[in-house]
Amino acid sequence: MAKQHAPRFLDIVNDTKTRVRECTVADVQARLEAGETFHLVDVREESEYAAAHVPGSVHLGKGVIERDVEKTIPDPSDEIVLYCGGGYRSALAADALQKMGYENVISMDGGFRGWKEAGLPTES
Repeated sequence: MAKQHAPRFLDIVNDTKTRVRECTVADVQARLEAGETFHLVDVREESEYAAAHVPGSVHLGKGVIERDVEKTIPDPSDEIVLYCGGGYRSALAADALQKMGYENVISMDGGFRGWKEAGLPTES
């Protein structure tokens, strides 16, 4: 069951989604299976990431991504796919990274919840 989010939060997310590129869980899985090179970044809270995450992903929580992204991904032309629990926080983080000059940022719609619902592998 999806979380019930506050209306003003949803307003911000919906506005943000007009500015960011999104992809599906299936898109990310296909790219991973094809061996494509990109940064897969989990923007959820550290405790969420520690409990389970998409194999091969790195953690840069939404609360610190702007501060720490340049250490982890110094090249703003690198492709980055962000995910969170359902696709809202990752869209907000994608918007922030674009404002920082990152050119190839994508938010995975459906997030980790969609990944698990698709029966795809996780690790902790």
